[in-house]
Amino acid sequence: MSASGPASPDLNDAGAFDPRAPIDPSRALVPAVLRLNEQRVARGFWPKIRKAAARVPFAADALSVWYCAKDDATPSSAKGMMLAALAYFVLPADAIPDFIPIIGYTDDAAVFAALIGVVGRHLKPQHREAARLAIQRLRNED
Repeated sequence: MSASGPASPDLNDAGAFDPRAPIDPSRALVPAVLRLNEQRVARGFWPKIRKAAARVPFAADALSVWYCAKDDATPSSAKGMMLAALAYFVLPADAIPDFIPIIGYTDDAAVFAALIGVVGRHLKPQHREAARLAIQRLRNED
């Protein structure tokens, strides 16, 4: 690749990318991104939720999403979106840093609210019950 050459055929081909066009669903769940999000969530979710369980009102929602993402019955398209939201939650850098009192988790809460609006039908009673029990355990550990 050179400075004068195309950076990517998808970006520089005439008509290949139109920001006003709808998102092509076949490109929404890139396997490499799914694997990366899965790794981030596997490493960071439980340490983060242990710290945040008593402080954030959406901890039960985050746990419900985690249990749903781990469920084999959940469609892979929903899992992909769930893993992206969970990865955003565990990443240390986000739109509003979590260490800022009162507003630190508002961006994370907005991500989960939007996620549940889109894929909430996949959250089953058993996911919510497992989350409720996990929250009780985590709060009793403190």
